[in-house]
Amino acid sequence: MEYMTIQEAAEEWDISERRVQKLCVEGRLANAKKFGRQWAIPTTTEKPSDARVKSGKYLKTPASSEEDYNEIKNERLGSHMSTTNDKPGFSPEDVLEQINYAKIAKLIPNETYDFVDLFCGCGGMSYGFHKMAALTGRLRWAGAIDIDKHAIDTYERNYGHKPTNLNLAEEDVNVIKQSLDLNENNELILIGCAPCQGFSAHRKKDHRGPDTRNTLVGRFAEIAVAMQPKLIIMENVPDLLAKKHWHHYQAFKNTVEAAGYNIAVKILNMADFGTPQARFRTVLLASRNFIPTLPEPVFKPEQYRTVRDAIGNLPPLAAGGIDPDDSMHITSKHRKETIDILKQVPKDGGNRPRGVGPQCLDKVAGFSDVYGRLAWDKTAVTITARCRTPSCGRFIHPEQDRGLSVRETGILQGFPVDFYFEGPFDDKYKQIGNAVSPIFSTRIAAHVLTMLAGQNHGETVETIDEPYFSSYSGMIAHVKNQGAESKDKQWKRNTK
Repeated sequence: MEYMTIQEAAEEWDISERRVQKLCVEGRLANAKKFGRQWAIPTTTEKPSDARVKSGKYLKTPASSEEDYNEIKNERLGSHMSTTNDKPGFSPEDVLEQINYAKIAKLIPNETYDFVDLFCGCGGMSYGFHKMAALTGRLRWAGAIDIDKHAIDTYERNYGHKPTNLNLAEEDVNVIKQSLDLNENNELILIGCAPCQGFSAHRKKDHRGPDTRNTLVGRFAEIAVAMQPKLIIMENVPDLLAKKHWHHYQAFKNTVEAAGYNIAVKILNMADFGTPQARFRTVLLASRNFIPTLPEPVFKPEQYRTVRDAIGNLPPLAAGGIDPDDSMHITSKHRKETIDILKQVPKDGGNRPRGVGPQCLDKVAGFSDVYGRLAWDKTAVTITARCRTPSCGRFIHPEQDRGLSVRETGILQGFPVDFYFEGPFDDKYKQIGNAVSPIFSTRIAAHVLTMLAGQNHGETVETIDEPYFSSYSGMIAHVKNQGAESKDKQWKRNTK
């Protein structure tokens, strides 16, 4: 089945985008599906009759006000302005209180459950489980594995446990098991967030052939089935569910379902859970003992944590500077040419002015975020492995003429303010960009505790059985570029 976006449906039916969005929310468009904050509408859907009027012809009306327009735009981009300080807590202690752990603890049947993190990286997904282990005593670290030496060093520095350096793509399952400290009396929670770059939309024009990292998702399924955990947890980029990469997800799904596991999978926005960043990710849980579910959003759009919330209190730095009290608050020493570009970018969310920087950027509308500044009162854009470099996205400080520091990117990703990253300067950013948000992992770990207590089980299996987009990331980029194209047209009119 083919699908269209809200914008495409509005154009097809000659009505406003806001009206289409409202029809989706009201359930008046059969088989329309929601992913994060995006709607997919079957292309065969007919325009519904207008239930708002008793008689007369329906007249197309634009968004009723600039406020309505901005609401639609922000809904699409997932970068809402913060209008209230009344925001839910996101610390591990807050999250335990929110799930009412004091009351459900006695419902958890086993005294302790082991957790293992494969492809652990610097420990983003492990963070929540380590915290829940320390606060409740119901979880026990039984090992972690990765192939990145610097990420392993970071993990050990912060958690006091050293992951094993193994190539999971090649090692025998028995060797993998032997490297772990499994307690045969404990049921296992198995985490596996295989490298996602192979699925990333950033590789769309990469002609180097298939990325071998893609096969690690299927490999993780084989390892998981062999280890027979109570729960399987996986996080990856949205494009894991895109048409191009669907066969990789299908291989994972077929392998674990054949072993008797039920799957719950959705595309979630990490901003919904307290991460100060618009970060869409495919999240999957699988269990043989019950039908799992995924955590529900905690933060409303108007409550999203912003760049100001996250890093507004950090001391200012010049390009190449370092905070004497925090060695992670350190920035790149940009070239003079780069500094000259940054100085011309308007403060607080501004875009690179046309004619500033490399000329090639003016020829393609798809680079609207390049050399862009973060906005104080919005969520950050997705933090990537290249977030050190202003030429790779909207990674300039809102006010200061420099790229983001290691500490700033770590906090925007959800790491605590005292988390220390090992390795070379560039590698620190790579570890952060590749990590699961620790704030989200705290939500997942707490949600696991509720399921172990018999809560939040699904009644029916709700999974995704077919891809809905050629590229989910590309779709989000297209929405962003609409605004950039409009500005470009305006510029051309003004220069005629």
